[in-house]
Amino acid sequence: MGREVECRVKHGRVTAAGRALLETDEVIFRSEKLRLKIPLREVTSAVADGDDLAIVWGDDRATFALGKDAAAWAKAITSPKGRIDKLGVKTGARVALLGVADEAFAAELAARTEDVHARLAEGCDLVFLGIAAKEDLARLAACKRAIRPAGAIWVLRPKGSSAAVTEADVRAAAKEAGLVDTKVARFSEALTAEKLVIPVAARGA
Repeated sequence: MGREVECRVKHGRVTAAGRALLETDEVIFRSEKLRLKIPLREVTSAVADGDDLAIVWGDDRATFALGKDAAAWAKAITSPKGRIDKLGVKTGARVALLGVADEAFAAELAARTEDVHARLAEGCDLVFLGIAAKEDLARLAACKRAIRPAGAIWVLRPKGSSAAVTEADVRAAAKEAGLVDTKVARFSEALTAEKLVIPVAARGA
């Protein structure tokens, strides 16, 4: 999901200002006074009331002052999209799947579109590029040439602070290739997905 917002949270007797993050399988809140990690599988209720979102999980409860985002968060928590939808794969899209050994995802793609390629093809709507080392990021330039002006590249890299490729590495390589990062999402237990696109101002060039 990758939704992130600055807000205030009330949890028990504690009220704190910090940053809330809605991930694929959990809601995270971080501040100096309060830290929460709410597994979505344990959420029994997520109700928006005006600008506030009340989340109940187990015997616990927290209220997030999200403003205009409250209703959208409630819907995302109670009716989450599947992975293929979160990654923006539309019916009939042309997709390149490179260096990604995930049979379940390949099956999800095949169920959504027949136009899936194991190598770069001209006019791709989406490219999924598996990255194991920094050197693999050199492929971004070729991926950029393969996508449509409004297409996107999802870089899939291992999670964790000890991973060989960091978010900073991806952003630096994207900038060098003339791309900008617009979104981070959970791809799987092992992989993080970062979305790169051609800047709007450069799409007509």
